[in-house]
Amino acid sequence: MTLAPVLAAPAAVLLHLVTVLPAAGIGAWLILASRKGALWHRRMGYLFLALMTVTALSTVFVREIDPDGGLSPIHLLIPVTLLGVGGGLIAARRHDVRRHKRVMLALYLGALVLAGAFTLMPGRLLHRVFFG
Repeated sequence: MTLAPVLAAPAAVLLHLVTVLPAAGIGAWLILASRKGALWHRRMGYLFLALMTVTALSTVFVREIDPDGGLSPIHLLIPVTLLGVGGGLIAARRHDVRRHKRVMLALYLGALVLAGAFTLMPGRLLHRVFFG
């Protein structure tokens, strides 16, 4: 494992990593360990949503697959993520617990787990970090 690719990465990639990594940890805690509806669940939920929003917006400027400026298919997750953030927040504010839970779980699995799996594909930055 080497952090050299991360240290040499463009600012957009660094911003993306700095927001997505804590979002992954906070999201896991919110789903698996937090007391739903408690003050800390709500506070950390707002932080999670803020981090996911910055993560999604920073992705617009991450052009690792096509450095000439084109968007790749993974960029389709940007609007999906932003819709999930908004939908989850609206559901929570309406006290629609069932919808909130469903949207947040889909957001976590799609925008973090699925997208995270794509970052480990050969040629991608995190593949170089973990596999050389």
